[in-house]
Amino acid sequence: MTKSLHDSVFVRACRGLPVPHPPVWFMRQAGRSLPEYRKIREGVGMLESCGRPDLVTEITLQPVRRHGVDAAILFSDIVVPLAAAGVDLDIVAGTGPVVASPIRTAADVAGLRTLEPGAVGYVDEAVRMLVPELGPIPLIGFAGAPFTLASYLIEGGPSRTYLKTKAMMYGEPDLWNALCSRLADITLAFLRVQVNAGVSAIQLFDSWAGALSEADYRRFVLPHSTRVLRGLEDAGVPRIHFGVGTAVLLEAMGEAGADVVGVDWRTPLDRATTMIGPGRAVQGNLDPAILFAPWEVVEREARRVVAEGRAAPGHVFNLGHGVMPETDPDVLTRLVELVHGG
Repeated sequence: MTKSLHDSVFVRACRGLPVPHPPVWFMRQAGRSLPEYRKIREGVGMLESCGRPDLVTEITLQPVRRHGVDAAILFSDIVVPLAAAGVDLDIVAGTGPVVASPIRTAADVAGLRTLEPGAVGYVDEAVRMLVPELGPIPLIGFAGAPFTLASYLIEGGPSRTYLKTKAMMYGEPDLWNALCSRLADITLAFLRVQVNAGVSAIQLFDSWAGALSEADYRRFVLPHSTRVLRGLEDAGVPRIHFGVGTAVLLEAMGEAGADVVGVDWRTPLDRATTMIGPGRAVQGNLDPAILFAPWEVVEREARRVVAEGRAAPGHVFNLGHGVMPETDPDVLTRLVELVHGG
């Protein structure tokens, strides 16, 4: 990472260093709410889009150009490394990842290959194309955490109840840990490719960990997420850890080894800071639905989030989850200007 990127407002905030204003970026910023994104994706499937460095580069740059955000996030998907490791899956519009042959047995786990860096060479190429294009704007790489990846592989797709996932977790803990250990290896390899190619930070998405109790998270999930995050301790880039519905998990997530803990909109950042523990920045946490309210409401709530974020050593302003497809892009642009202006 160049000196200018080390000194960027985003990286400084992640490190808990003084900044003139909270840096801003949005989860799912490179996508669904932007007409230019929808146009460039016409007739191109999600997995194909993620595998084309030219498309990845253009889509990643779009929200930076439009909104003036303080960081870009690589356009990709959490199942990309699974597909590269040989899992037969597709990302179905309106549904999400769908796995052809869900993992349910020891033989299934044994058949899950390790991830060779060359299998995601297109990700390496995209990052190396993006870094010079972005100049002083940091690029965030990311991956899915072992629990969330496991839930897709076991359920065969998105789930509201995680019944099959929990059945394996509770009923076959050795099989569960073998699967999550393999997924931790895949995730770490995928993040290493991105770090080696030049990203300035990484985010580990454990989107569905909020389905667990704290005791179950600590027993079945925390060791595997910790292995990923601690495995990047020597990478020299900030590590962000995010999940949804994680109010009861924030203390445990703070122990996993990230520099920044993402907080959804349900927990005020000043309270979350106390739960997470000292020495860690926070990221969040405006409710994405607020962007559909009148501007005076958006402004009031954004100022509240900024004020609550001052309790933490560092604060990266974001939504509490991803941008909704129906969001007016102009509201996002205006929100960035508001946070930058204090």
